[in-house]
Amino acid sequence: MLSVSNLSIQFGKRVLFDEVNVTFTTGNCYGIIGANGAGKSTFLKILSGQLDPNAGHVHLEPGKRMSVLEQNHFAYDEHQVLQSVIMGNKPLYAIKKEMDDLYANPDFSDADSERVGELQIKFEEMNGWNADNDAAALLSNLGISEDLHYTLMGELDGKQRVRILLAQALFGNPDVLIMDEPTNDLDYETIQWLEEFLANYDHTVIVVSHDRHFLDSVCTHISDIDFGKINHYSGNYTFWYESSQLVARQRAQQNKKAEEKKKELETFIARFSANVAKSKQATSRKKMIDKLNIEEIKPSSRRYPAIIFEQDREAGDQILNINNLCVNQDNTPLFDQIDLNLAKGDKVIVFSKDARATTAFYEAISGNQSAASGSLDWGITTSHSYLPLDNSSFFENPLSLVDWLRQYAQTEEEREEVFLRGFLGKMLFSGEEALKMSNVLSGGEKVRCMLSRMMMQRANVVLLDEPTNHLDLESITAINNSLIKFKGTVLLTTHDHAFAQSVGNRIVELTPKGVIDRHMTFDEYMSDEKIKALREKMYV
Repeated sequence: MLSVSNLSIQFGKRVLFDEVNVTFTTGNCYGIIGANGAGKSTFLKILSGQLDPNAGHVHLEPGKRMSVLEQNHFAYDEHQVLQSVIMGNKPLYAIKKEMDDLYANPDFSDADSERVGELQIKFEEMNGWNADNDAAALLSNLGISEDLHYTLMGELDGKQRVRILLAQALFGNPDVLIMDEPTNDLDYETIQWLEEFLANYDHTVIVVSHDRHFLDSVCTHISDIDFGKINHYSGNYTFWYESSQLVARQRAQQNKKAEEKKKELETFIARFSANVAKSKQATSRKKMIDKLNIEEIKPSSRRYPAIIFEQDREAGDQILNINNLCVNQDNTPLFDQIDLNLAKGDKVIVFSKDARATTAFYEAISGNQSAASGSLDWGITTSHSYLPLDNSSFFENPLSLVDWLRQYAQTEEEREEVFLRGFLGKMLFSGEEALKMSNVLSGGEKVRCMLSRMMMQRANVVLLDEPTNHLDLESITAINNSLIKFKGTVLLTTHDHAFAQSVGNRIVELTPKGVIDRHMTFDEYMSDEKIKALREKMYV
């Protein structure tokens, strides 16, 4: 279907890919993974023809059509929504436009009539007469109501544009679908719809995503970028991660016999395969796992930051009491009538259909923003540390990372350069990296610094507003595992489904008409029919 031969690309002296040879076959979904800077997005641009490699070539089977999720959210501002979706099928749209232009010609000739007849035959073969209905159905499934279908793209907000561009990529059933971070700016319900759509998709999907639940739900293969090469592994992300970790541990166990290692791997594969057989994905996307081979499994070279949250002292029973809290924006409540009483050990997933509401909630309870009404009281034994959504104010001064982190040291020992360098090394800022200036860091580096600050504070309550933003899968996995082990109280907002499900034991949804508060897992909350009905009422 789609193959890459002897592909090489470098930028200056930096080699991203060196003689890569891979094939993507029909019916499979490939999740492209790799550390930040490994070249995931660059590889997708090469596949789609947006970027030329230094050597090698990409071959798409003749007659097959490729579709790419558009990353430029302003590319179709002058077009209507429905038209923008249909433009995703370029051959179909070209025929439609030529027919429309011919019909609009005031000097319509016999030759024009003959040409229209030819175009109509092609148009019918491509199911063009149903294009408007098919595009409308896609838009409705993605939450774009019918009254917006003839609105100009430029008049819509960012989240609506993302959904429309997603519909554009999916339109016309392309043979190869390429998507770079398709779940960004989508809510849980839309992501769930996309997962189910792709699980039943019969063609080839190639996707880059930091959403592990999404990768697990749709991928039949993981394509790992490492050392300038790309290797396919059967199975989803969880299988790749757990198997690579298992093999890494085995490599460290020099005394273990080869037969014992092989048996351990076989047991692991059998257990994973049994779990897959029971999953929705295995039945809906029958190509899920053709085979899982011991020979395929290799240890990963990935480096995982040492994210460990510890508390200086254990909090008492009273954590946080909130009474009738309300925060407005432009005289409209982002949330209202919020009553909460947090208990020690609660790990709360805080979310809302309006992302501004969750951020305002954290700003209010951390003391950075005044509420319109209501009150909140922290327990006298509590201490809290906060990872805000916007961390720019922490990086305005040009300090080295050592000096930046020294600001948050609690003891004289922690102020020592040896300690600070060791601490930063665990967060993957080793050697000269520890002397980088804090005001020139990337988004992911800033988040790792903010997490370092939180760890040094040793609070017994941690507040995190979208902690996975800008992080690679390795850092996301590390912080996820750390919060699972943390003995204190957690308030967390995240669009990472796997994160929410594995960490949370309580769900708090903020709405303009009050709070929905349930002690249950995230999956239980989202699948509960009574809660679904209640949620609809709370946002009307």
